[in-house]
Amino acid sequence: MTLYCGIDFGTSNSTVSLADEARAWLVALEGEAVTLPSAVFWEADGAPPEFGRAALAAYLRGEDGRLMRGLKSTLGSGLIDERTAVGRRAVSFREVLAAFIKHMVGHLRAQTQVDRVVMGRPVHFVDGDAAGDAKAQGVLEEIARGLGFAEVAFQYEPIAAALQYEQGVTGEELVLIVDIGGGTSDFSIVRVSPDRAAAADRAGDILANDGIRVGGTDFDRLLSLAEVMPLLGYKASVKGGAGLMPNHYFLDLATWHRINALYSQRVMADLKALRRDVDRGELLDRMMRVVEERHGHALAMAVEGAKIALSSEDFARLQLSQFTGGPNPLLKREALVAAVEAPLQRIGATIDAVLAQAGLRADQIGTVFMTGGSSGLPALRSLVQAALPGVRIATGDMLGSVGTGLALDARRKFR
Repeated sequence: MTLYCGIDFGTSNSTVSLADEARAWLVALEGEAVTLPSAVFWEADGAPPEFGRAALAAYLRGEDGRLMRGLKSTLGSGLIDERTAVGRRAVSFREVLAAFIKHMVGHLRAQTQVDRVVMGRPVHFVDGDAAGDAKAQGVLEEIARGLGFAEVAFQYEPIAAALQYEQGVTGEELVLIVDIGGGTSDFSIVRVSPDRAAAADRAGDILANDGIRVGGTDFDRLLSLAEVMPLLGYKASVKGGAGLMPNHYFLDLATWHRINALYSQRVMADLKALRRDVDRGELLDRMMRVVEERHGHALAMAVEGAKIALSSEDFARLQLSQFTGGPNPLLKREALVAAVEAPLQRIGATIDAVLAQAGLRADQIGTVFMTGGSSGLPALRSLVQAALPGVRIATGDMLGSVGTGLALDARRKFR
């Protein structure tokens, strides 16, 4: 039996999928779980890295080593070939990505020896940088070929989600795919139908396609800057109000893939010097504790957890005291909405642009299909409803729709 493979390497979560002639499904990657958090933990003693939930658990246990998340954000940037310290050696971010994808493929190869794959990609890895975009896709292709895939194709993530959504439709309609991932937000308008699902060439059914580099990690970062970093000295006054604390330390601490940059003797020396000038020394004491004890990723996880909680609750208690020695603030959903207002405006503008690109009015869309791990944010859904009043909003597997669609696309491309 011929099997077809898709790989969705995500900023926050990743999947591997297979399809045969009858169906498509996600491969178990960690126990029975079909999603794998995009995380790698390198132990300081040089032991093999751990991945996914095991990586997060090792970090939270206090193991001596380095946690890396948000790795997809390095694609298309100069960081991808930079070397970074892991334990007693240095590796490039390209090597870290390759190790993570190899781990996923290992679970696949335990079941079948497929040698062709469709990999997902955002509409734009990098906004407004065609060369960086091509470089990002090229890195993923090189990694896949190095893992033994003889043929490597790519599909836009929102198109893959449309192919998965199409499996359940009973008639022809225009669907707007809203895919809000960890690092990017992608949008496509696609004509779907049971009959069209079997067509080899679907180019004519893709009416519009666009994306921006905004996603769930941006929501985390902005919530952290608004509600957490001020408790650690962000925007605190210095020298009796003569100035403000430098921003970049706090921006790094609020950004997943920049947190490790703070763990150096130079940064600690800088913070100690600033401690003498800051007007509220207890705030910077908390920041120094986080940096010295390397609690940055745990702090980011707490913020992410509060964001997720605020998607379904009006309030969430942010448990910070164990990391900062400071208070455990109670966050309101309104605070999250205020923090992410700017990226939500960009998402709304991109939806308008996609409709214009397709030459369609909002009322000509049959369904909005929302997917991606950050698509459950109530403020985002309210924005979509306001942009397309009266249009049905459907939700699939938030973390698996793209992956399943990639396997369906592999079947279409390679059969």
